[in-house]
Amino acid sequence: MITAIYQKSELVVTSQIDSPSNAHLVIKRITQTNLSQGIEEKMISRDKFKSITNSFNGKNILVVGDIMLDRYYFGNSDRMSPEAPVPIVDIDKVVDRLGGSSNVALNLFTLGANPTVCGSIGDDLDGEILKEKLIESKISTDFVITASDRPTTVKSRIISKDHQVVRMDKEATHDFSKDLNNQIIASLSDAITGFDAIILQDYNKGFLNKESIPIFIEMSKNNSIPIYVDPKHKNFDLYTGVRLFKPNISEFNNFLEESKNFEDDAFLFSNQIKSEVLLITKGADGSSMFHENEHYSIPTKAQNVHDVSGAGDTVISTFCLSDICGASPQESAYLSNFAAGRVCEEVGVVPIALEMLKEIYLSLET
Repeated sequence: MITAIYQKSELVVTSQIDSPSNAHLVIKRITQTNLSQGIEEKMISRDKFKSITNSFNGKNILVVGDIMLDRYYFGNSDRMSPEAPVPIVDIDKVVDRLGGSSNVALNLFTLGANPTVCGSIGDDLDGEILKEKLIESKISTDFVITASDRPTTVKSRIISKDHQVVRMDKEATHDFSKDLNNQIIASLSDAITGFDAIILQDYNKGFLNKESIPIFIEMSKNNSIPIYVDPKHKNFDLYTGVRLFKPNISEFNNFLEESKNFEDDAFLFSNQIKSEVLLITKGADGSSMFHENEHYSIPTKAQNVHDVSGAGDTVISTFCLSDICGASPQESAYLSNFAAGRVCEEVGVVPIALEMLKEIYLSLET
């Protein structure tokens, strides 16, 4: 197999030559325009793809973080408001969907895994709706707690002609109390060994904080469970020693006090937090993965982008499952990047279904 890599800012292709020692390498420079094609054609074989995706079924994944309700108001607009320079949208349908870390769990379920969420809802109607939707989606709510001092997080979007007009958020973002942190961790302590992987999905709503994050990481390490992190800026440097750390490019750049060179900054940061894999998503520019002193660049797969909401949830879900099912980090990054591009072609937050992911199969070599 041929792999496109960046090595100290130099783009090369390495291909092993059969020999008694298997020690010789042919090194060939390739251009940026050929990088996308090379990765797409050579990153993974059909047999490996089938082996990975067939192993998704039955994997038990714990998703820890901020669960939310995504509410969509669909309608049409053909006139402006006389009160302000804004459109009037005539609403004809309201749809509630799983959001935040519960959308990560939904992605895992539609890929064939058995997800469990650990999060918090408010003592309100929206919390009841969210919990009911989790149950309807066959996502375990054994570790969903009700917090009386904060509302259920709801992200409301008004959509007109497939375009988002405005978003309204109802939420609390202060950190959970120490007592509540202890309650959450105590509830998980006896069940943690039943999971194949843990995803920490942080939206800076207070569930994951400076008290709870180190304990979750310690619990996973003590039980040899790989941990995958989708961070926000507030807790960036608390996630040390994890299997995967996956910020987007905006979050990564905002965290840096001073940015000089993207590649050097990424390697330095990865070493600082001791992550095995650093995957930085870059929207239309695909993603960059840093692993074992190599920089892999993976192009985007989206053809017609309608909505980028939830794409990061799809990336970490697909990467996590692929990684624990025998894929290399490069293969996991490639599959997760394709999955994210595919859901961006849909309107609203849509999970990646296994059948959607299998669309990649036809483009792979045998």
